[in-house]
Amino acid sequence: MLLKTLLISVLTLTSLFAITGEEIAQKVHDRDEGDNITSQMRMILIDKNKKKRVRDLKVFTKNKGEDTLKMMFFLRPADVKDTAFLTYDYEDSSKDDDQWLYLPALQKVKRIASSDKSSSFMGSDFTYSDMTSRNVKDYTYKIMKEPTIKGHKTWQMQVTPKSEKTVEETGYTKSIVFVREDNFVIIQALNYIKAGKKLKYMMVKDLEKVDGIWTVKEMQMITKKGKKTLHKSIFKFSNIKYNQDLDESFFTTRSLEKGL
Repeated sequence: MLLKTLLISVLTLTSLFAITGEEIAQKVHDRDEGDNITSQMRMILIDKNKKKRVRDLKVFTKNKGEDTLKMMFFLRPADVKDTAFLTYDYEDSSKDDDQWLYLPALQKVKRIASSDKSSSFMGSDFTYSDMTSRNVKDYTYKIMKEPTIKGHKTWQMQVTPKSEKTVEETGYTKSIVFVREDNFVIIQALNYIKAGKKLKYMMVKDLEKVDGIWTVKEMQMITKKGKKTLHKSIFKFSNIKYNQDLDESFFTTRSLEKGL
């Protein structure tokens, strides 16, 4: 009798969702994010004493088949001006994403090693790994429930890395993500950090359609330990333009050194 009751409970729980977690993750991954994109980006860094640092960047993004190329140039302030960052985000999960950082003070391009990808991206709460998309096949997905957030129904999912290699690269042992059901955009995430018993809270603060494409215009990441806020980063995007004339040959380490 007990076994029958448990079986009915499991079947009832399974039938609550007409879609699997992996199917949701794949639809998030496959969502149209545009191509040949240019934008301005403002990075606001806020420390535990609420002291702010502001950095302005120019961002270029291009699809190369199923892969994504992204170039970021720091424009101001003076201490980061001409710093540049290049990412080759590969669709093939067996292939490590390539990332390079140009440091003008050293006049040198530094390749970001896999062991460094869980570290902070330019002093922010986002990591180098956060600057690329997650490979769907590297994780398991469990739908937890369907909460409504700011008037939008979402899927709340637990996302867990399948391998220690993925944990080492991202720095996250698991994540709780909230995906809007109407457009498959992740609007919130809670990331569990492997080191230091800290949590990172990601929130999309401004999401709009630009040229028919759902576009994140503001997002933030907050690092906490218990109830204490350790640091906060805000990324704001403006002057977003799709279908620009971007040549693949622009996305090279030589362009990092040359600058804008």
